[in-house]
Amino acid sequence: MRKILFLTISTILLSGCSAVVSLEAAEFANDPNCAEVSVRLPDQIGEFPQRFTNAQATKAWGEPTAILFRCGLEPVVISTLPCVTASDVDWLVDDSNAPSFRFISFGTTPAVEVIVDSEQASGATALDSVAQAVMKLPLSANCTVATD
Repeated sequence: MRKILFLTISTILLSGCSAVVSLEAAEFANDPNCAEVSVRLPDQIGEFPQRFTNAQATKAWGEPTAILFRCGLEPVVISTLPCVTASDVDWLVDDSNAPSFRFISFGTTPAVEVIVDSEQASGATALDSVAQAVMKLPLSANCTVATD
């Protein structure tokens, strides 16, 4: 009887848990600035709750996963990718895997990336939600727009 009760309780407890999201840590994930950013990221983005990840300086939201975050990429100050500003943070937009969009912070040390499945989540909402945390990173450059 005890064994059945233990198995039932274990099944109930485990059935409410999401699987850990497997990600690869970025090259500079151990940068102290990534720790400053990571602790400031929201528990929820839109309707998507945060999930556990298995790599340093990473986060994920949604079940199934709709938004991924990694801190510790090589800083980017020159790029041919289009650049947008969301909540005072400049982002390079890589749409090569659309409908999955990759946004890379421009001019921050280190850089961060946010990957959004646009069939589930809004890129604008994701970037606005992480902006306050990303603004804690040292900034060395901004996007510039050519004018005629």
